[in-house]
Amino acid sequence: MARIRFPKRYLIVLLTFICTNVCYVERMGFSIAYTFVADAIGVDQSSKGVILSAFYYGYVMSQVPGGWAAQRLGGRRVLLLSFVLWSLTCALVPVDPSRVVLLVIARLLVGVAQGFIFPSIHTVLAQWVPPHERSRSVSLTMSGMYLGAAAGMLLLPSLVKFNGPRSVFLVEAALGAFWSVLWYKYASDPPRSDHPKAAAAGFGDTYLPVSSVFKDSKGVVQKIKAQNGVSSVHAPKIPWKKIVFSLPIWAIVVNNFTFHYALYVLMNWLPTYFELGLKLSLQDMGSSKMLPYLNMVIFSNVGGVAADHLITKRILSVTKTRKLLNTVGFLIAAMALMAVPLFQTSGGTVLCSSISLGFLALGRAGFAVNHMDVAPRYAGIVMGVSNTAGTLAGIVGVGLTGRILDHAKAANMDLAGTESWKPVFFIPGYLCIFSSVIFLLFSTGERILD
Repeated sequence: MARIRFPKRYLIVLLTFICTNVCYVERMGFSIAYTFVADAIGVDQSSKGVILSAFYYGYVMSQVPGGWAAQRLGGRRVLLLSFVLWSLTCALVPVDPSRVVLLVIARLLVGVAQGFIFPSIHTVLAQWVPPHERSRSVSLTMSGMYLGAAAGMLLLPSLVKFNGPRSVFLVEAALGAFWSVLWYKYASDPPRSDHPKAAAAGFGDTYLPVSSVFKDSKGVVQKIKAQNGVSSVHAPKIPWKKIVFSLPIWAIVVNNFTFHYALYVLMNWLPTYFELGLKLSLQDMGSSKMLPYLNMVIFSNVGGVAADHLITKRILSVTKTRKLLNTVGFLIAAMALMAVPLFQTSGGTVLCSSISLGFLALGRAGFAVNHMDVAPRYAGIVMGVSNTAGTLAGIVGVGLTGRILDHAKAANMDLAGTESWKPVFFIPGYLCIFSSVIFLLFSTGERILD
C-alpha cells in the first residue's frame, strides 16, 4: 500500500470508504444475528424492539460530542478510538437474548462509539480533500454505507445459518480490528497548506494546537514566537451561536432529517410491506432485495462526480450545483416514494424503492457535502449537529410508521390494501418536497464560518 503512487488524500478517502462499509456491515449483522436467536426462543416483538433500538439512542447522544472531540483531538485519533471501542464490544459480548440488560448496554456502547465516526470522517475529509474534489470524495465515502448494507444482507444470513450467530460478531470484530490497523499505519494529519486559496477554503488545516517547536525547510529547529508567554497558534473557538442561528446550516439539518427519515423507513418497513402488503416472501425474492442499496452506491458516486465536474469546469457555482443536485434528487425521490403503494407487484415496488433511494443518494451531493462548503474548519461539528437530526429522524420515522400500521389494523383496514400503506410512503415523500424547498431558499455554497 505504501508503494501506491497516488496522492495521500486518495488513500485517506479509500480508507474512509472502507470504514463506512464496515460500520454498516456491523449494523446489518447485529440485526440479522440477534433476530435469528431471538426468534428461536420466542422473544416478543416489544423486547426485540428495545434491543434493536438501543443502538440509535447511543448513536444520537454522541453526534455533537463526536464533532467536538474531532475538532479538539483530531478526527484521525477519534476515528481510531471509536473503531477500537465498538470492535472490542462486538468481540466480548455474547449473543444471548435472555441477558437483556447486557445487550442493551452493549448496543448503547456500540451506538455511542459509532456516533463519533461520521463527524470525525467529515473533519478528516475537510482537512485532506481540496474543494474541487469534495463532492466525489464524500459521495464515495458515504456509498460505503450502502454497499455494506447490501453485502450484509446478502452474505450474513448464510454465515448465521452455517456457523451460528456468534460468528457474525466475531467477523465484525475482526473487520473492525483490521481496519483499525490500516488506519493506524497509513493515516496521518495533513501538511498545512500555505497557498492562500487553499487556506481560505480550510484545506490543509489540522485545526489542532500546534507545537511551538518545529523544523524549517533546512532542518533547523525553530520556535514559534509567543506573546505574553502564550503560543501564537491556538485551536479555534467553536462559534456555537453562529452555528445555531445560521439558516444555511439549518437547511442542511432539515435535509439530513428527511434523508434519514426516508432511508430508515424503507430499510425497516419495506420487508414488512413485501410480506404483508404484497404477500411475498423475502427468501423467494433472492438478490433483488439488494437492488435499492446497490442503486444508492451508483447514484451516490454519480452525484459526486457530476457536482465536481460542474464546479471544476465552472459550469455552475458551488451554490447552484448544490441546489441543483439536492432539488433533483429529493423531488424525484418524493415522486417514487409516493408511487410505491400504487404497485401490487414485487417488480414495481423494487423499481420505485430503487429510484427513491438512488435519487436520495444523488441528493447527498447537495446537502451532505455542504458542511465542508459553509464551515470547512468546523465540518465535524456541523456534521454532528445535522446527523443528530438524522438519527432522531430514524427513531421518529420507524416508530411513527409502526403506529400508523397499528392504527390501520385497529380500524379494521386491510394491511394488504393500498390505503393502509399510503401514509407510510407519502409522509417521507412530502418531507422530501418540503426539504428541497428549504434548501433552495436558504442554502449556500460559500464559506460562512471562519
